[in-house]
Amino acid sequence: MEDLIKLGKDFVQAMRDRRGIAHVTDVYTENAESVEAVNPPGRDVRIAKGRGAIQTKREVWAEAHEIHKLDADGPYVHPPNRFAVRYEVEVTQKETGRQMTLREIAIYTVEEGRIVREEFFMMPK
Repeated sequence: MEDLIKLGKDFVQAMRDRRGIAHVTDVYTENAESVEAVNPPGRDVRIAKGRGAIQTKREVWAEAHEIHKLDADGPYVHPPNRFAVRYEVEVTQKETGRQMTLREIAIYTVEEGRIVREEFFMMPK
């Protein structure tokens, strides 16, 4: 359980430090999956498959938004192999100028010390 807690704490700190894109290589397996709650705007799939696809997804999102505030709370551990993080992010969509506060919870599944799956749960409006 100590390894799970360490991974979770390191992950949350990377998100707080806005190193979420660079951190993908360090903590995700090559075949990891990222599952969104719904199809994101401009994409026709909810699931990004593979570490490269997850990194690209994050890069595209970061490029499309100006981040004003990013809170990452956690990790909330669920031994033996899962942890959760609660996010609250204030952003402006660069294309439209629309300001938003996004709230979601993500559940991360870990195998052999690396993330194999992340699932995002959104707060309904």
